[in-house]
Amino acid sequence: MAVTSSNSGSELNIKITGKFDFSCHQDFRATYEDLTDKPQRFVIDLSETTYLDSSALGMLLLLRDYAGGDSAKVVIENCNPEIKKILSISNFEQLFSIS
Repeated sequence: MAVTSSNSGSELNIKITGKFDFSCHQDFRATYEDLTDKPQRFVIDLSETTYLDSSALGMLLLLRDYAGGDSAKVVIENCNPEIKKILSISNFEQLFSIS
């Protein structure tokens, strides 16, 4: 998992590499909960994610709640077709911007 933030701190980019499952839970939460200032926008890069399970879906929902719920700006990008299908079946396109 790689984390970068914009110079102004207004955007946080989280890149998930390999499996995105329960084993990532603590590390994933620490990427955003341990920040001094809350970013206005969160970008989850799944370009190198090979697997995503229901616990990862739950972690994305927790991030969305942390970021502000319905007013949150959370983008999920660079999904492979299999992961995009899982997100679509789960109706995540109604909760997140997915590209």
